[in-house]
Amino acid sequence: MRYHVLTLFPELVEYCMNTSITGRAIKEEKLQLNTVNIRNFTKEKHGHVDDYPYGGGAGMVMQVEPVYLSYKYVEEDIKKISEKKPKVLYMSPGGRVFNQDMAKELAKEEDIVFICGHYEGIDERTFDLIEAEPVSIGDYVLTGGEIPAVVIMDAVSRMVEGVLGNKESSVEESFSGNILEYPQYTRPEEYMGLKVPAILLSGNHKKVEEWRREQALERTRKYRPDLLKGELKDEEE
Repeated sequence: MRYHVLTLFPELVEYCMNTSITGRAIKEEKLQLNTVNIRNFTKEKHGHVDDYPYGGGAGMVMQVEPVYLSYKYVEEDIKKISEKKPKVLYMSPGGRVFNQDMAKELAKEEDIVFICGHYEGIDERTFDLIEAEPVSIGDYVLTGGEIPAVVIMDAVSRMVEGVLGNKESSVEESFSGNILEYPQYTRPEEYMGLKVPAILLSGNHKKVEEWRREQALERTRKYRPDLLKGELKDEEE
């Protein structure tokens, strides 16, 4: 999996991705991260990549040329190592909302290009020139696309073979099967009067699995009832 991030703040993306599990995977070359500073492709003598919007309005808009040229630079780089077209994502609150199913879908790609906007967005002509899918991580507005890009890369990376040490970790986790994860406990057995549920100490694996399923369904009903639509398959559940 090769990630290519077009950004005004490459250091932010690099700092986040070069830590923890993704950082280890990058060192082991299971993932590749290529950050490209959009500002390097402006022809404006002061390095500006934005301008006032036509028609008036608040804020500034990123210009088409530096974004387009930075993408073409990455595209040419990808062509040297792959015949497959990269998946191009534009981080936007107006895009398709990212979820676990999309993470699994993206994990099948070889190259993913992230376009990170700033200010009031990017000149729309950019997307007449670049086939990019707008993607959102939620119904709110952030100052830029770098954090959403990192969120998506982190989630997708967990689906890439060899990134996680425990093979089961990417399967038995939150949102697997559209329900939330069951509660987890570790030592000590008691802390400040709070005890680990006795069923988890029983050694009865069948009962443990039943308890976990019950707790997962209850937690989903309480916090994310929208996920339960179509999930319950039998009268007992």
